[in-house]
Amino acid sequence: MNLGKTSNPAFTGFFWDEETASSKKMSVRGILIKTFVCLAIIALITVLIWYYYSNGNNIKWFVTGGMIGAIVVSIVISVRKDWAPFLVPIYAVVKGFFIGGITSFAKAKFPDLPYQAIGVTVITFFVMLTLYQTRLIVVTKKLRSIIIVACSTIFLTYIISWILSFFGIRSFLWGTSWVAIVFNIIAAIFASLSLLLDFDYIERKKNKAPKEKEWLATWGLLVTIVWLYVEILRLMRKLSIKF
Repeated sequence: MNLGKTSNPAFTGFFWDEETASSKKMSVRGILIKTFVCLAIIALITVLIWYYYSNGNNIKWFVTGGMIGAIVVSIVISVRKDWAPFLVPIYAVVKGFFIGGITSFAKAKFPDLPYQAIGVTVITFFVMLTLYQTRLIVVTKKLRSIIIVACSTIFLTYIISWILSFFGIRSFLWGTSWVAIVFNIIAAIFASLSLLLDFDYIERKKNKAPKEKEWLATWGLLVTIVWLYVEILRLMRKLSIKF
């Protein structure tokens, strides 16, 4: 049976269709606990990096290393899904380095910006959860396809821009032009909509998938939540600079 697709790789059928003899099933409570723990790890590392940066130390490599580390860990999880219970906490650590770096850069110039971005991210999460639970937005096949195509296009644009940066070519994405701001707004919107797909897939799999699959669900939520925070932080920073 086709349970639908999602733009988040952690929620594709590849990770969930394998049968297991485990009697315990995946629960929303288990996913939430694991997600909160991983977010706490990210928050703790972010605070530590901020203190390190505020003492005049260079944190550039934290950002680069965290980004590359998160990509590598994600690839390994994709290949060895049974390693998720060990790799997802590692993903939280390396993502903490990345988030800590970009948050420190933003906080140095705009002290209140990270707190505002966190607030907007939390509000957005619960708004999307409410919209999903009340079925004010129904995840149809057409909506799912639109979100998948849009998110894939956004990620591809970021990857191309990142590759071009190695050749000294600065993409419009990193500036404060109106084109860059509009792109940022669109990315933030689809990051928000991606939460709907995550909620939908978890609802379909709860009390059905094996207990250990909670780590894959946690990874999927972390990917989306972190992406949403980064987009909101970047957008607010651009608007602060421009105005």
